[in-house]
Amino acid sequence: MMFIKQFAIAQDDNAGPTYAYIGLEPDIVTNYAGDNSKKLGYVRVTIEMMVSEPNAIPNVEHHMPLLRATAIEVFGAQNEDRIRSLTGREDIRREVLQKFRDIMKRETGDDVIEDIIFTKYLRQGG
Repeated sequence: MMFIKQFAIAQDDNAGPTYAYIGLEPDIVTNYAGDNSKKLGYVRVTIEMMVSEPNAIPNVEHHMPLLRATAIEVFGAQNEDRIRSLTGREDIRREVLQKFRDIMKRETGDDVIEDIIFTKYLRQGG
């Protein structure tokens, strides 16, 4: 069962862009390959997505299973060095963001997702 986290709307008083935030619920929980091929590591990540317009939320919700599967696939393909390091974590964030953007562009025809944030990032083992 999938739950969609409440979203928040940020709006500039000068009638600038309006953004909405929506969380990928539940957290992404998956294994990654550790240094020792016989031992897997574990990662748990909370992903928040910033979308360009609040009216884009239904499109994001509709494609949430595909976005989830993509995030799990990206994390599962990482090695321990990338998962552990701050620069690797940022590289992973950018890779997930680009894949999310590609999915939404392909599925909806619009650039919907502006950015993503990892608000929780826990790893163990490897």
